[in-house]
Amino acid sequence: MRIRTLLAGGLAAPFAVLAFAGTSFAQDDPTPPPTPMIVGGVPATETYSWMASLQSSSGSHSCGGTLVGPRHVVTAGHCGTPYQVRIGTTNRTSGGEVRRVASRQALGGDVALLTLSTASTQTPATIATSAPVGSATRIIGWGQTCSVRGCGSAPIGLRQLDTSVLADSRCSGITAASELCINGGGGRGACYGDSGGPAVIGAAGRWQLVGATSRGTASTCAVSPAIYGDVTYYRSTILRIIGGGR
Repeated sequence: MRIRTLLAGGLAAPFAVLAFAGTSFAQDDPTPPPTPMIVGGVPATETYSWMASLQSSSGSHSCGGTLVGPRHVVTAGHCGTPYQVRIGTTNRTSGGEVRRVASRQALGGDVALLTLSTASTQTPATIATSAPVGSATRIIGWGQTCSVRGCGSAPIGLRQLDTSVLADSRCSGITAASELCINGGGGRGACYGDSGGPAVIGAAGRWQLVGATSRGTASTCAVSPAIYGDVTYYRSTILRIIGGGR
């Protein structure tokens, strides 16, 4: 799978972040796009214990992630290795807990696993066994809330959007079985800054992780579906690494 950059001709771009003054960038993305948020979403309706903000040493947000074990966070491969993560809060600047990142392991495609230097006390997310077409999903992140690159700054408060899993054929650019097509369009969908953040199925108290935000299928956010790394595809590998049976 290739992670494409935004070029003339409408090619999709990874939903990574360039932030505000003083923000550092993910190490593996030399020319990240502007920070964004979920477009057409609403403020988070609950505090997700497993939701993570990948950050620089100064606390600037770059990507999202999902705590899947006390010392492990799933994110997008193109987000690189952040200095730290803030976990379990709806405010990317406060609350929850902050943990340093010790290392990053690429799992395949655009999915990676971060190892934390010390264990988190937050409750991890369970990884679903599959993500069938038609499944109702919720995407969550601190990405851009307007659809054109650079049109606004990232929100402080976490946002969410309810959507669904589509057939791979609905996402131009899906290249592997390890990817998901998540519904979007009509002013609703993931955007710059949502990279690495989760797509989950279930309901309050029993959410399960299915995807990690990878990239759009158009040069403008929320006009078409988006491509996510299929975390369920890597479930057995992740469980083996973290040593759990979740």
